Amino acid sequence: MQHKAVPTRNIVAAVIGNALEWYDFLVFAFMTPIISKLFFPTDPSVPGSELNAILMTTAIFGVGFFMRPVGGIILGMYGDKKGRKAAMVMVTSLMAVSIALITVAPTYHAAGILAPIFILIARLLQGFSAGGEFGTSTALLIEMAPNGKRGFYGSWQMAGQMLALLIGAACGTLITEFFTQEQIAAWAWRLPFAFGLVIVPIAIYIRRNIDETDAFKQMKEEERQAAARGEVQRLSLVEMVRTHTRETLIGVGLVVTATVSIYITFTYLVTYSTQILKLPLNQTFLVQMAGAALMVLLTPFMGAWSDRVGRRPIVIGSLIGYLLVLYPLYYWLSDAPSIGRLLSVQIVVCFFVSAFFGVFSTVMAELFPARVRSVGLSLAYNVAVMIFGGFAQFIVTWLIKTTGSPMAPAYYVMFGVALGLVASFYMRERAHERLDH
Repeated sequence: MQHKAVPTRNIVAAVIGNALEWYDFLVFAFMTPIISKLFFPTDPSVPGSELNAILMTTAIFGVGFFMRPVGGIILGMYGDKKGRKAAMVMVTSLMAVSIALITVAPTYHAAGILAPIFILIARLLQGFSAGGEFGTSTALLIEMAPNGKRGFYGSWQMAGQMLALLIGAACGTLITEFFTQEQIAAWAWRLPFAFGLVIVPIAIYIRRNIDETDAFKQMKEEERQAAARGEVQRLSLVEMVRTHTRETLIGVGLVVTATVSIYITFTYLVTYSTQILKLPLNQTFLVQMAGAALMVLLTPFMGAWSDRVGRRPIVIGSLIGYLLVLYPLYYWLSDAPSIGRLLSVQIVVCFFVSAFFGVFSTVMAELFPARVRSVGLSLAYNVAVMIFGGFAQFIVTWLIKTTGSPMAPAYYVMFGVALGLVASFYMRERAHERLDH
């Protein structure tokens, strides 16, 4: 199949919508120290009540992940039936509603028990829509990539997530710099969510005006011809899992590494640094921004590199290095916490994670054929994220509280990286093959 020149708007549509999707999801994690006080008030006379409030907030954060597999399956099947474009517009529209709900949510002081319930509903809707984002936008990026450039194109999926991390950290930095703690608690905490709401119409407009991929068009034509012959080509969800069990399990293993990295190494950084290590909030956001900026720059280069040397060497090499540096880095940081040490840890971690993220999305897409690519990606991704990512912050906070050890995040991430490393040894090298051969 000959590839036409890819319109820039197609890449922009995948990246901007993906960045918005994850921006809203991640900014909730950044705001955990603030939101916990507004929606789960603490009693200073009760020891540990502040950590309990964070536990409740991270639990609400995790609840949204229960809807991820549901949204992933439904929106993924929708994307395989109606097209990547239609699914991406649907995902962004649903996310707009959840952003609006969080932006206007009343606090506990104003609405009592209704306040956390309001946030809970928004998080469930947010989880449903986010469940369909990875599969549909990744399928679009990989299927429109010219031969020999799938690694580079696929890397923009994770670069978009890191862009969301960068923008979210920048918003956190700005509100802590320009507003007092009283102003933040009163209304300024809503500004990062309001910013996301402003971007929604732009994202929807761009996504409505992209081209459908040639791979999807060819798949639909083959289905039409098969239907004319009286044959049924489309697989049910159960049949898809049965015929692609190996690919699904490999995908789940790789996603575990990705999800523990995002939700512990990056998004939990603010809560961990301020509440456990007692570092300044505004400087922690600056470290977060520096790490995210480095990831945005490195990830596409790593993806392009994989088009030359292959996916397996980069995935396996990055995960071995990642696993080896985690314990000594976190031990060094927790032994004498400082912003300088925190920045050093993030820079080293970002190098290994960017190498993995640079090929992660492409490897995931190459596991599944076109007719089940969107739902296959969504299923493998969201099942792993629900189990290992949704309550990662809750589990790590609980472990820190129970054991009294600040090393809990390192142990959790090491466990996730080890699972991904095992999965990487079973993946096929497809960098130099045509996508759907």
